[in-house]
Amino acid sequence: MAARRHKSLYIVIVGCGRLGADLANRLSAQGHALVVIDRDESTFQSLTAEYSGFRLEGDATEMEVLKQAKLSQADVFIASTRDDNVNLMVAQIAQKLFHVPRVLARVWDPKRDQVFARLGIETVCPTSVAAGMLLDAVLGSADSQAGSQE
Repeated sequence: MAARRHKSLYIVIVGCGRLGADLANRLSAQGHALVVIDRDESTFQSLTAEYSGFRLEGDATEMEVLKQAKLSQADVFIASTRDDNVNLMVAQIAQKLFHVPRVLARVWDPKRDQVFARLGIETVCPTSVAAGMLLDAVLGSADSQAGSQE
């Protein structure tokens, strides 16, 4: 099967934990230009040798760090830290001050998911996703057990 070619995007990711590093590695492998920002330099060890983007050690809540990342030129911004408050703040900065066309954020607390949505920030809530998958698994297995007893 031939790989579909997509336009190369300039993507800034805040947070180089498991999620941020995995995203950066995958997006880099697809040919996108990336900058990953994290306060802890040791997190960059999670990036593969094939990762071709930039690493920027710094606090993404500081405007100077975001300017260094050339956030105003980004097509996509992803906030993937473990802190919902940081993700919300940097996502709003990316959206309102740097006018990034597409802003996404990870949100742990399902209640905050609605707040982000009202602000026009796309979210992924691992808590809600996992709950939905587990619910489907439980109900799916309950349905198949009920069907086999009839």
